[in-house]
Amino acid sequence: MIAAVFSTRPWDEVSLSEANTDHDLWFLEAKLDHTTAALAAGADAVCVFVNDLVDRQVIEDLAGFGVRYVALRSAGFNHVDLAAAAEFDVTVVRVPAYSPHAVAEHTLALLLALNRNIHRAHNRVREGNFRLDGLLGRDLIGRTVGVVGTGMIGQVVATIFQGFGMNVIAHDPYPNQVIVEMDIPYVDLPELFARSDVITLHCPLTPETCRMIDAEAIAQMERRPMLINTSRGALIDTTAVIDGLKSGQIGSLAIDVYEEEGDLFFEDLSNTVIQDDVFSRLLTFPNVLVTGHQAFFTEEAVQQIAQVTIENLDRLAAGVPTGTEVTVDLVG
Repeated sequence: MIAAVFSTRPWDEVSLSEANTDHDLWFLEAKLDHTTAALAAGADAVCVFVNDLVDRQVIEDLAGFGVRYVALRSAGFNHVDLAAAAEFDVTVVRVPAYSPHAVAEHTLALLLALNRNIHRAHNRVREGNFRLDGLLGRDLIGRTVGVVGTGMIGQVVATIFQGFGMNVIAHDPYPNQVIVEMDIPYVDLPELFARSDVITLHCPLTPETCRMIDAEAIAQMERRPMLINTSRGALIDTTAVIDGLKSGQIGSLAIDVYEEEGDLFFEDLSNTVIQDDVFSRLLTFPNVLVTGHQAFFTEEAVQQIAQVTIENLDRLAAGVPTGTEVTVDLVG
């Protein structure tokens, strides 16, 4: 099978090449969108990442070029128009799970760094400033953390935070029996917002969860919580969160994802002026910590993503179900 691999980074080429069986992989640095879809002409499949655009126009273009498969190098599929894929008979497959520990451990890293101001202390020490003013943190033991979304990643997060002696509460429309057996109570979102010292998001992006952290939700946060998002950027209304930070309703913010990250993350913009004023405003807060969609980025996760992606291509080439297909029914 010929597969055009869009948004290729060095680690993608290495890991996919090592996992490859006998597929012809075209490694392309370009992101997939309306202007680059033609690069896939002659390929059987496109292999895409989280910031590639797979909307109706792109799918129609790909189908016109003879592309029959879209292989996602991610678990999330909110960037794919699944109705259009069904209409144009394009099969979409994904990597449903890969090292949930990677994202969970990055969530912990953000929490610890932000709570103890590690990022600020690091910069100070490098400049010879060893004063402690402004670096005061809080003990985590006994604090309440609200875990929104208790799939595989949320489950690992809850386990880690219990190990720190934190009081864990959770919200998910589909309760996880493992979480129940851990004696972690499920509560509705308003109660979680009101009770939590830390709120951490681990749910998929759907029409129901899009901008779930909005002005109304922030107004329900009674304990000036730390808000962490390592899931999908559009779970947060960034403008509302900025207002919450300014008012003190949100105590601090740590994000690894951003709703308009497509033109920012995975690029070196160090010699350019960032044109996104909302994102630039976020970076001015001393109590905000941002990483560039790296929560997944461990050796184990990258290897697993590559392995499952190649296995998906193997099964598609053989004409057998992959078990990882994504359809409109799955969203519903």
